[in-house]
Amino acid sequence: MTAPRQVLAGTSYLVTRRCFQRQLLLRPSDSTTTTFTFVLAVAARRFGIRLHAFCVLSNHFHIVLTDPGAQLPAFSQYLDGLVARAINASLGRWESFWAPGSFSAVALASPSDIVEKAAYTLGNPVAAGLVRRGRDWPGAWSDPAAVGGDAIVVPRPRGGFFREKGDMPELAELRLTVPPGFESAAAFREELAAALEGIERQHAGAPVLGAAKVRAQSPWARPAAGEPRRRLRPRVAGRDRWKRVEVLGRLVAFLEDYRQAWRRWSAGDRLAVFPAGTYGLRVCHGAVCSSG
Repeated sequence: MTAPRQVLAGTSYLVTRRCFQRQLLLRPSDSTTTTFTFVLAVAARRFGIRLHAFCVLSNHFHIVLTDPGAQLPAFSQYLDGLVARAINASLGRWESFWAPGSFSAVALASPSDIVEKAAYTLGNPVAAGLVRRGRDWPGAWSDPAAVGGDAIVVPRPRGGFFREKGDMPELAELRLTVPPGFESAAAFREELAAALEGIERQHAGAPVLGAAKVRAQSPWARPAAGEPRRRLRPRVAGRDRWKRVEVLGRLVAFLEDYRQAWRRWSAGDRLAVFPAGTYGLRVCHGAVCSSG
């Protein structure tokens, strides 16, 4: 059993999910890009999620977001489930789409950490040797210039999984918003563009696969290189040491309070008070939680 996740309103995250057996099931295509961005737009609106940056690679995705209403688990379940069913249908497959245990949500401790992870997200295709610039990626990729601007209108995918007269809207609006801690959209865009440019300079001159070859790959293929195993799975990212220590201290206190409440709950005490940020027991079983 994994440790409980603390889900607090207003937290910013880097969210990542990887495809089953690292297959290229999210390989860029018009269908896949429209499906993912449409579902992402619907899910963000449905659960009040504020999107800051995203990139859908061929076998995983990254999203930098803020969760004002402590709805991250519900948002992720909706997004991942609907994307999996829709793209499985387009590929004519039925098996698991996401790798078990591959979901990751790393809390970002400060505005500078949000910029760093957003740049990492948008520069991921460059660092992976796929394209020379982030904007050259042929799949779903959020342009920093769109942050704080007009909504991106995404049409419902035609045919296949989504019914013409179903419950899903015909059009969905996807907005890229300014993260907390920034004075303006312009300030965030400037910092993000500079950080992304730094990643692109770092890999300048390296050979790349190229957008055309990326699109030509089989969705059943997977990278030849093996993936490192048994690595740490952080829940918090923070460059500032003391800020990171502060956030980790709160997380440790949450886990200890949760364990104490869980012992009482397991013994039959349904009035046991769980710490703020408890999600599953509160939503699914009505557990009592402290306010902060």
